[in-house]
Amino acid sequence: MSETTTITKPAPIIEGALTSFLETLKKLQPGTIPAGGFTGIDTSKFAPTIAAESQLQQDARTAAAGLGALTGPQAYEQFMSPYQQEVIDTTLAEFDRQQAIARTAQRDRAIQAGAYGGGREGVLAAETASRGAANRAQLQAQLLAQGFQQAQAAAAQDLAARQGLGQYQTQLGQAGQAQQQAILDAAAAAERERQFQPFTQVGLIGQQLAQIQPGAFPTQTVGYAPPAAPASPLSTALGVGTGIASIGSKLGLFG
Repeated sequence: MSETTTITKPAPIIEGALTSFLETLKKLQPGTIPAGGFTGIDTSKFAPTIAAESQLQQDARTAAAGLGALTGPQAYEQFMSPYQQEVIDTTLAEFDRQQAIARTAQRDRAIQAGAYGGGREGVLAAETASRGAANRAQLQAQLLAQGFQQAQAAAAQDLAARQGLGQYQTQLGQAGQAQQQAILDAAAAAERERQFQPFTQVGLIGQQLAQIQPGAFPTQTVGYAPPAAPASPLSTALGVGTGIASIGSKLGLFG
C-alpha cells in the first residue's frame, strides 16, 4: 500500500525572505567571521573616555599654588610704595624745620624778656625739645602705619583679584572640558551605533517577519507518492503466462 506525503510550503517570497534572514543571523553568531561579512563588535571603539583638563584649568591650579605667598605676615612688603621713605624723610625734614623755627622764636622771646639763660628758660626749652621729639616720633609712626595699611589693602586687593581670575579661568576651563567631553561622548555613541547596526537591522527585519499574519500570502501544497515496489520474477512469469493463455483462448488455439 503506497502512502502520499503532503508538504505545505510558504509563498516563495516569504520563503526567500526567511532564508535570507537566517543566513544573515548566522553571520552574527559569536565566533563567526565569514569572508566579507560581519567581523564582530569592537567595544574598545566606544569605550568611555574622560576629557583631559584644559590648559586654563592647569594654569589656574598652578596660580592657586602660589597664592600662599600673598597671605603670609610678610605679604605686604612687596606692595610697599618705593617712594614711602622719601615721603617720610621729606615730612620729617619739614617737621624739623618748623621745630627749629619754633625754638628760635622761643629763644628770641626769652632774650627780649631778659630771661634767656635762666633756669626757667632752660626748663621751658627742655620741655619744648622733649615734646617736639615725641611729636616727631608720632608723626613718623603715623606715616609708617599709613604705608603699611595701604600695602595691606593692596595685597588684599591683589589676592582677591587673583582668586577671582582663578575662578574665572577654572570656569572657562571646565566649560571647555565639558565641551570636549560632549564631543567624545557623541563620537562614542555614534561608533556604538555603527558597531550595533547589523544587530539593529536584523532585529527590525525579524520584527517585520514576525508580524506577518498566517494566510496573508498563498501557500503551496505539494503531494508526493512513492513509486510502487517492483514485481517479483514469479509474478512476472505468471502474468506473462496468463497473458499468453488469454490470447490463445481468443484465437482458439486451446480449443
